[in-house]
Amino acid sequence: MAITTESIWKAFHKELLGFIKKKVRDEDIANDLLQDIFIKIHLKLDTLSDKDKLTSWVYQITRNTILDHFKKSRNSTVSTHELSELNEAETFNNEFGKCLKPFINRLPENYKEAILQTELGQLSQKEFAQNANISYSGAKSRVQRARQQLFEIFNQCCQVTADKYGNILDYKRKKNCSDC
Repeated sequence: MAITTESIWKAFHKELLGFIKKKVRDEDIANDLLQDIFIKIHLKLDTLSDKDKLTSWVYQITRNTILDHFKKSRNSTVSTHELSELNEAETFNNEFGKCLKPFINRLPENYKEAILQTELGQLSQKEFAQNANISYSGAKSRVQRARQQLFEIFNQCCQVTADKYGNILDYKRKKNCSDC
C-alpha cells in the first residue's frame, strides 16, 4: 500500500496537533503549524526513502517547523538554548516513538486512555477529568500511575533512567527485547 498525504493525515494529525500544542501553547498557532507541516509532508513525500522511518520523518518535519516558528517569532521569549534543548529532547524521545504504542497497548484500558488522551492527545488533565467523569486530582493520579506503569514496561525491555517526573533521561536496550 502506497503512503499518501491522506494516509499520513489519518494516522498522525491528532497526535501531531497535541504535540504542537504542548510546544507553542496557542491553539490557533498550533493549527496553522499543523497545516504548514502537512503542506511540507505533501511536497516532500517523494523524498521519503525508507517507509519504515515514516514516524521519524514526520516528527523531524514537525520539530523543524516548530523551531522555525520560534526563530521567526519576534515576540518569542524562547532562547537559542531552549530551542537547542527542544531539538535534543525531541530527537532523543523520538527514538522511543517506534516502541511507544506496543507498550501503551499493554496498559490497562483506563491508564491507556489517560496516556493517549493527555500525553499523546490534545486534552489537558482537567479536560480529561471532565470527559472521564472523574475528579481533577483523580485524573492527575491516573496519568501519574499510567506513566509509572509505562516506565515499568519500558524497564522490561530497556534499562531506563528517568527523573522524578518520569521523563526518560537515558536508556540501554536489553538483549531480550522484542518490542523495539
